[in-house]
Amino acid sequence: MKSWRFHGTGRPLTLEEVETPRAGPGEVIVDIKAAGLCASDMGALHEPEWMASFPRLPMTLGHENAGVISEVGPGMDRWQIGDRVGLSPMIPNGDAIGYGTWDGGYGPKVRATEANLVRLPAELSFELGAVATDAGLTAYHAMVALGGAQEGMRVGVIGLGGLGYLGARIAVLKGAEVYAAETNPATRELAAEIRLAGVAESISEFADKNLTLIVDYAGFGTTTAQAVEALPKSGTLVQVGLGRPESTVNTQAIIFKQLKILGSLSGTQQDLTELYELMRGGALEPPIHRITPDRIPEGLELLRQGGVVGRLVACYED
Repeated sequence: MKSWRFHGTGRPLTLEEVETPRAGPGEVIVDIKAAGLCASDMGALHEPEWMASFPRLPMTLGHENAGVISEVGPGMDRWQIGDRVGLSPMIPNGDAIGYGTWDGGYGPKVRATEANLVRLPAELSFELGAVATDAGLTAYHAMVALGGAQEGMRVGVIGLGGLGYLGARIAVLKGAEVYAAETNPATRELAAEIRLAGVAESISEFADKNLTLIVDYAGFGTTTAQAVEALPKSGTLVQVGLGRPESTVNTQAIIFKQLKILGSLSGTQQDLTELYELMRGGALEPPIHRITPDRIPEGLELLRQGGVVGRLVACYED
């Protein structure tokens, strides 16, 4: 089969013939129907800091996947050929599908384990199922599992890109009053669609709103610092975005206001199961732009240029 192969930072993806994977003990093979394009893959192509995540090269990127099981290995009796699944990326050994040593969905088939598989409800498209496995999962885990967003809370969201759009909308669906910071004027126009209580260029403009929780999905250093300043006493900051690897923050504000700062990475199978249930009613449908797999490198370049509102998803034909 042909897959888009990653050879290291500074080198383009190349379409290469690779061996078709087979299911070993404790594994299944999933025929990919939809693979989301993520900014972290774009980062790996252009930023050397990401190379620590790739002990084996070349490999196939793509960690945001949904599809249909086409082969079942020994010890996987709970699963059958034809089952629709979303793939939670993390592997028990610390790798992830599309990272580490496990090839991902920028090719038509992937291996997966029990730790990855979540049943995809029939009501959800493969595109939505794929977006949920990373962007949705990461957004949900930070906002709900760690941040505890619930009815009656006032919540701040920084960044309304692929993650922030979902995180803000999830918080709204949980009953929170949500204020968002977004620098892109076009993206700020999504405020009514998400049902935000307010949107501005900086979260600092909502310092008077008593935001007990702020989730920073951007992580550009200044955004983290602004969140620390905007939080009230005993507030919580959940840091998700890695737009910059470092930030300078006011430690006096952290101490005097007794703030809680949490880092959030990906999520759990339980998070994904709960997210799929939340999505079944149709109230959580982020903007999706469908492309064919041959345009994956082009799509990643669009992400790098900041020319995408919502999520890009490569859709494989039957």
